[in-house]
Amino acid sequence: MQIQNSRPATGIDEAINRAVQPLTDAVSGFIFYSVPIGDAEVPLIVVWLIVGAVFFTVYLGFINIRGFRHALRIVSGREDAHHGPGEISHFQALTAAVSGTVGIGNIAGVAITVSIGGPGAIFWLIVAGLVGMTTKFVECTLGVKYRQVAEDGTVSGGPMYYLRAGLERRGWPKLGRFLGLFYAVSIVIGCLGIGNMFQSNQAYGQLLYVTGGETGPLEGLGWLVGIILAVIVGVVIVGGIKSIARVTVKLVPFMIGIYIIGALIVIGLNAQALPGAVAAIVTGAFTPSGVTGGFLGAMIIGFQRAAFSNEAGIGSAAIAHSAVTTSDPLTEGFVSLLEPFIDTVVVCTLTGLVLVTAFPTETLMGGGVAGIEMTSAAFANSIPWSPVPLSIAAILFAVSTMLAWAYYGTKGWTYIFGESRKTNLTFSLIFCAFIALGAAVQLGAILDFADALIFVMAIPNLIGLYIMAPEVKRDLKVYWAARK
Repeated sequence: MQIQNSRPATGIDEAINRAVQPLTDAVSGFIFYSVPIGDAEVPLIVVWLIVGAVFFTVYLGFINIRGFRHALRIVSGREDAHHGPGEISHFQALTAAVSGTVGIGNIAGVAITVSIGGPGAIFWLIVAGLVGMTTKFVECTLGVKYRQVAEDGTVSGGPMYYLRAGLERRGWPKLGRFLGLFYAVSIVIGCLGIGNMFQSNQAYGQLLYVTGGETGPLEGLGWLVGIILAVIVGVVIVGGIKSIARVTVKLVPFMIGIYIIGALIVIGLNAQALPGAVAAIVTGAFTPSGVTGGFLGAMIIGFQRAAFSNEAGIGSAAIAHSAVTTSDPLTEGFVSLLEPFIDTVVVCTLTGLVLVTAFPTETLMGGGVAGIEMTSAAFANSIPWSPVPLSIAAILFAVSTMLAWAYYGTKGWTYIFGESRKTNLTFSLIFCAFIALGAAVQLGAILDFADALIFVMAIPNLIGLYIMAPEVKRDLKVYWAARK
């Protein structure tokens, strides 16, 4: 997901970038190391995520398909009467986690994917989203199972806890402690980049875009926008996951609803192009050769966008899902199936269809425009005034992402330094300071470094998931037997 800033760095930003760039290059080169297969470059971290997703899907008997209806029943309140410890409902946990994954990448990232891999990449994006549902199921089930509940009822969970406790249970306490601490440190640093500075930077960039760009009234006022965003986020996150969930339970359905309605209107206005678009997506997915390495290139690029979008295998969402009120961990595993479905199979696919129905393949892949500019142009092609509401949606996506990642970072911070109101408040202040900083400066090297740390978390997380997969399978068997 190599981060791209909306504006070039200047002055002190450029000096900091030059100083940090060697470290960033080294870390990113390791994390995103690619090997050539045919004409395509395959990042090994993407292979690591996709192989895990396919393995869990097969190993658990396609629970992503079999359990989908059951997941809907739980999140709607028709299942799971097992009230237990926790702080938020199933639906609140889902919206809190979705707020961390539905972001700028669903708008800009998909356009980049199509511009490189062609319409066929959308097919593989959908496939990757479907198998990624099972990875979420495993990590969120374990997140609830190994969470810690404090005397005041607050909950702490996620990969750092199940890596430590799960491996200790199997006789590897030192490895478990190391992997848990490594994960916590990585998510604290990583959340300040992808879940913070990048989001405020892009939010300011969108405001700048719709108000006239570099000649508009907001030019040079990134610091002010950053402070406003920091205050908004700070007011919410200081109340913990309950406060965050109260906001996301309203914000997430609203912002996703706006985007889906807008996308469906554009697709409807281009209905005559829809059969050809679907055909281009399916045939492009299996084209034997082409400028992107043929179907293999389209597959890799589609899988990469899905993995980077829904973060299945990264483990971050398990932190939010762990706060759910339930006595049965598997119920939240089922709810988490819906997260990649919403993020990737629905939102990313609709973005892809908007693009493919609006423009011919030659324009998408050779028009010289990519990212959110291409998506904005696709919307504007059918609805001239649509870039304004699209920009509003993008800003809401950015704010919701900051809320979720503030919670993830806080839990990593308190895992390292201990649970207390003081440690929570300390990290909240740090997080808000970086929001203001992200909108005001262009520290691309630091953001790329933080981006790499987000994906390095997939290494210890998936190791833990492989080791504990038999445990989840046994629990699932007992769960289904109890319901029969």
